[in-house]
Amino acid sequence: MTSFDVAKPETPWVIFGPREAVEFKEQTAALRAAGGRVYEVHARDLTDEAGVLAAFARAVGVPGYFGWNWDALVDCLDDLHEAVTGGVGIVVVVHGADVLLGADHLKVFMMVLCLAADRANTAVDPDGDLRNQPVVIEHFVFLLDDVRAEEFAAGIKDPDVVVRVEGDFLTVALDLDVWRPEAAGRPKVF
Repeated sequence: MTSFDVAKPETPWVIFGPREAVEFKEQTAALRAAGGRVYEVHARDLTDEAGVLAAFARAVGVPGYFGWNWDALVDCLDDLHEAVTGGVGIVVVVHGADVLLGADHLKVFMMVLCLAADRANTAVDPDGDLRNQPVVIEHFVFLLDDVRAEEFAAGIKDPDVVVRVEGDFLTVALDLDVWRPEAAGRPKVF
């Protein structure tokens, strides 16, 4: 049993695991059955910031005013609408993720995905204030061919995220003690 379910708006937001993992197949099938969307990209297109931005722009679509930087990607992924999410949610599946091991941008890439997914999956913004947008399921699955998920842990470890090794899987989510220490994921009370 895993602690993640990409068909639900629950942490963790980013999961690394073996490409043949049954959990990924079952959970993405459940999301599709509920009306959600599964987008696929290949890690060979994600080897630098420009590649990440272009690949995600192609996969999920971006508005014409997209800023072509990390902040713009967070905003775009956070602001997905019903036409993209099917009104339910999305999972972006990254094939061949082994090539990202040791990439210079890996930490910032993981942070961007966690920020975007945290904002999309929760009813509060990063400051703990209530949002006026509906919750949209959003997860990122990195499929590994030969590299074990735990080998990515050191390259992703950062004070802003929680990185956990769970058997064959590595999970990543924002550390809410850092991002919302007072609210811890709940709206502020005034």
